Order: sequence, then structure tokens, then C-alpha cells
Amino acid sequence: MRKVNKIVIHCTATKEGNNVSPATIKRWHLNRGFSDIGYHYIIGIEGKINAGRPVSRSGAHVKNGNSDSIGIAYTGGLDSKGKAKDTRTEAQKASLIKILKVLKNIYPQASIHGHRDYSPDKDGDGVEEHEFMKMCPCFSAEIEYLELQPKSFKPKSKKAKDKLNGKKSN
Repeated sequence: MRKVNKIVIHCTATKEGNNVSPATIKRWHLNRGFSDIGYHYIIGIEGKINAGRPVSRSGAHVKNGNSDSIGIAYTGGLDSKGKAKDTRTEAQKASLIKILKVLKNIYPQASIHGHRDYSPDKDGDGVEEHEFMKMCPCFSAEIEYLELQPKSFKPKSKKAKDKLNGKKSN
């Protein structure tokens, strides 16, 4: 079994209400030259958790971060006009928590991040919105899942760093 240190949350960058099948995503990824679907799990708008690439294999979902991570994508991420938006349904939110808790039981030291948190931190204080290479996912995964982070959690985003520092000073 490969070592997993991170769980990375993604969106499919598709318009809200438009369910996209794992087979369609796999076709997109094969067309991009991937050997398989890039994500390990895909969560549909109705909350169904679909298996993607086997967890035993490195994914193809975050540049320079695939070898030790698991990629989870939820269907959506864009509003009806194609602008970035947190389009997660209540069912998707519940399923994300469910799969994260299962994975954290298997990989308790794995930290949780959003794909956007892997953008270059140009000023060294944590990745901020003006530094995002993409908005995916359209919410702060590091903060939303803070209670699931390991004690050794090192946030990539400035928001999460600030939140943790604020908690320490109380």
C-alpha cells in the first residue's frame, strides 16, 4: 500500500445541477493523456460516492502532489454562467464528510486541502485568493474540515493559518 499524507478536494468545474458521470470524467482525463480517471472518488449531485482510480495507485489530480495523496471531486463548482461558485448540494456535503471520515480512519495523519491551496504562495504568508491558479474547490476545505485535520496539520492557505493562529492566542 502506498503512503497517503494528504486528501485533496476538487470540483469538476461543471455548471451546477449538471451531474457528470465518472465515465465522462474518465473520458476527459484520457483525452488529456492520463492513464485513467485522475480522481480516486467522485461525488455526484445526489450525494452518491463513486469510485474512480484505485487508491492503491497515485492519482492525477494535483501537480507535484499525486504520489502521496487521494483526490476527491464533487460534481459542480460553476454557476449557470460559468463563474466559480460553491455549488455543493446538502447531499454532497454529507457525502464529503462521510468519505473523509472513512479515509481519516485509514490514514489518520493525512491532512485535508483544496486543490486551490496548491497554488504558489508568492509572498510566503500562505496561499491567498489573489494567488489561486484556479478556484477549485469553491470553498476553503482546510477550514471547513479543520476538526478532521491531524495535530501535525500545516495549512497551505493564509485563511487557515490565520484561523489556527487566532485559536492559539485565545
